[in-house]
Amino acid sequence: MDSQHSESRRVWRVAEAKARLSEVLRLAEEEGPQHIGTRKPFVVVPAADWYANRPARKPMGQWLVDNMPRGVNLNVPETRGSRRKIPFVTGEAE
Repeated sequence: MDSQHSESRRVWRVAEAKARLSEVLRLAEEEGPQHIGTRKPFVVVPAADWYANRPARKPMGQWLVDNMPRGVNLNVPETRGSRRKIPFVTGEAE
């Protein structure tokens, strides 16, 4: 344990946490994060606390604009047409 987390906190054994899940959830809401397991530790926190501490997600379009490569010359074709025949446009099907 580091000095930041030196206060005594309970670490639930996995089997005990499974058997007493309702209590673990209640304590997470009333007292704060509940730690489960030592070899592979997990922390249970209320969803409101979890989402309050996460950064807001940007819409995908904004993310793409923000992360667009800068200083790269992209060759953009002048025509967007395709050479393949489109069936039923001229009445001819292949």
